Amino acid sequence: MAGLAAAAEARLRGADVLLLEKGDRPGGSMLLSSGVVWRHASFEAFRQECPDGDPALQRLVFDRLDGDTEWLESLGAVVTERGTGNERTAGVRFDTTSIKRALVDVAGEPRLGEPLTALPADIPVVLATGGFPAGRELLRRHVTTEAEHLLLRAAPWSTGDGLRMGVEAGAETGGGLDQIYGRNMPAPPARVDPGSFVRLSQLYARHATVANSRGERYEAATWSEIDVLQWTARQPRARAWFTVDRGALGERVRDRTVGEMIDAAEEAGAPVIREDSTVAVETVAGVTSTLGGLRIDEDGRAAPGVYAAGADAGGVATGGYASGLAAALVLGRVAAAAALEDA
Repeated sequence: MAGLAAAAEARLRGADVLLLEKGDRPGGSMLLSSGVVWRHASFEAFRQECPDGDPALQRLVFDRLDGDTEWLESLGAVVTERGTGNERTAGVRFDTTSIKRALVDVAGEPRLGEPLTALPADIPVVLATGGFPAGRELLRRHVTTEAEHLLLRAAPWSTGDGLRMGVEAGAETGGGLDQIYGRNMPAPPARVDPGSFVRLSQLYARHATVANSRGERYEAATWSEIDVLQWTARQPRARAWFTVDRGALGERVRDRTVGEMIDAAEEAGAPVIREDSTVAVETVAGVTSTLGGLRIDEDGRAAPGVYAAGADAGGVATGGYASGLAAALVLGRVAAAAALEDA
């Protein structure tokens, strides 16, 4: 999404844009998401939730997001729901296909299957390759020795190309390379396909006893449960059992009950153990995005002539949880505007 937003912004400013897409379609991991573009209810909450992030970048995203979602809607992206259903956050839910269509209509069709392999020396570049959720070697180096067992909830071509090229151009990396965002998902042999990433998310650790295969327990510390996901990613085979008292099956988490989430996992084929007083589900850590990336300034600049946006840029959600789509939208537009001044 960040690359499309950057290209659309540049086109609207009258620039000629070369839009390269490594994958076989535009839209990246955004098309696999729920489409909710959100911010924290207050900047203070943002800072408290993501204490290790860059306050200037966080302020940029927070202050610009409402206007940038209006811009996206003005281009033709369809809002399916106003509000997030969570009092801690504010935002809107878009139809993801309409986001892609609206941005491509302005930006122009990308060249599919054509990754950028080296940075040109004479024109500014915005890197927006989606971080490295599909880069097993980078995940193993920075996040977990259990990287081969992680379930991928992102575009399979987001393997860290932007990080590599940015560093080669002289950019520095920021903190948080060891952090990922994602969801605990039904463990194999469950059938989990891209169309079921949102529906099959197991988001009820606060109502469960969470333990690894050795019986070692972890207690959820955040409302987003991103800490549970990161803990699970570092356990044997990136797995954790969620054991729920039957009395908690009716607890609601957003628009679903705990019982409904467990039923969905069982229907998909996950290991589920139902006993008289408890139900246990085996989950696997599913990685959606990486939180660390290239260090950028408030213009999205990572190195001379090199800009980064979306998951290629670090410093927004570091230490916690924030909307990746929000950062992609805001930083994509910001980076494009600044890059044109370098042209």
